[in-house]
Amino acid sequence: MSIKDNLKKLKSELPPHVTLVAVSKTKPHEAVMEAYECGQRDFGENYVQELTEKYDALPKDIRWHFIGHLQSNKVKFIAPFVYLIHGVDSLKLLQEINKQGEKNKRIIPCLLQLYIAREETKFGLSFEECEALLHSDLFKNLTSIQIKGFMAMASNTDNQTQVEREFLSLKTFANKISSENFPIEILSFGMSGDYSLAIRCGSTLVRIGSSIFGERRYT
Repeated sequence: MSIKDNLKKLKSELPPHVTLVAVSKTKPHEAVMEAYECGQRDFGENYVQELTEKYDALPKDIRWHFIGHLQSNKVKFIAPFVYLIHGVDSLKLLQEINKQGEKNKRIIPCLLQLYIAREETKFGLSFEECEALLHSDLFKNLTSIQIKGFMAMASNTDNQTQVEREFLSLKTFANKISSENFPIEILSFGMSGDYSLAIRCGSTLVRIGSSIFGERRYT
């Protein structure tokens, strides 16, 4: 099936309140434009250099999501234009994003990345660390960032019961935080292999690559 057909099928399956981010990392500009011409505007990239190159070359109404593991020294390259930074997992990184937001005279939307998986290879704050951060004075002084919600990745396992339990733990935590006057607009979890389950568990944003563009080619 073509990118157009894949997108059409996917969008027919997604509820209206769920945002589809097309994961375009390693994909050529032509593939992004094919999705763009089908009406797709939200795209996700994992690498800063690739994101800045695509931003320079492609239409300016694309909403670029940075979904990879972001290093503090790379924030300055995407701060002028990034639509949403998904994987913020430390106060140090938040402070750098805030600093670059001030320089660019904009408030940069972010998601805090939470650790829900049973894998040491995954990044993220624990629920306790996240809650302490949100209530800290240091966080309250950051006026050039806006926390829109949370992002997480479940364990890479075929055990759907475990994945569901991990997703629901994030939804439960988000409900708790919302009740403490931190409005949570976005819950970003779910990818090509588990997005249907993620949506049932409360995800409002899914990051899908291979189901749109086909399997990735790594160089």
